Amino acid sequence: MQISTSIDPVFVFGSNLAGRHGKGAALWARQHRGAIYGQGVGPQGNAYAIPTKDRQLRVLPLETIRGYVDQFLGYANRRADLRFEVTPIGCGLAGYRPNQIAPMFAGAPANVILPDVFLAVLAAGPF
Repeated sequence: MQISTSIDPVFVFGSNLAGRHGKGAALWARQHRGAIYGQGVGPQGNAYAIPTKDRQLRVLPLETIRGYVDQFLGYANRRADLRFEVTPIGCGLAGYRPNQIAPMFAGAPANVILPDVFLAVLAAGPF
């Protein structure tokens, strides 16, 4: 699926592998940015899903989430023509703290806009 070339930044949200997009930022992404119900990972509409829960809506381990974040960062590097606005993924319904998730975004490319709570953790460093 191709991401649209809207002037709005691509909305990056936490999802589940079932792609239910039924609550929180995922629901907002489905309602406002074209996230596709049933697609739990990757680009869709003017959004990008990073799984933080599995198909049964159980919270994924941090190392698994890190793999999905790495995939996203690779995508963002390849799509320097787009801007990405990251929500505090994993810190809402998944229950992780910003200091557990933010370090995964250390070294994000310039076209990735991180939430203030992640920027505060990264500024405090080291990890």
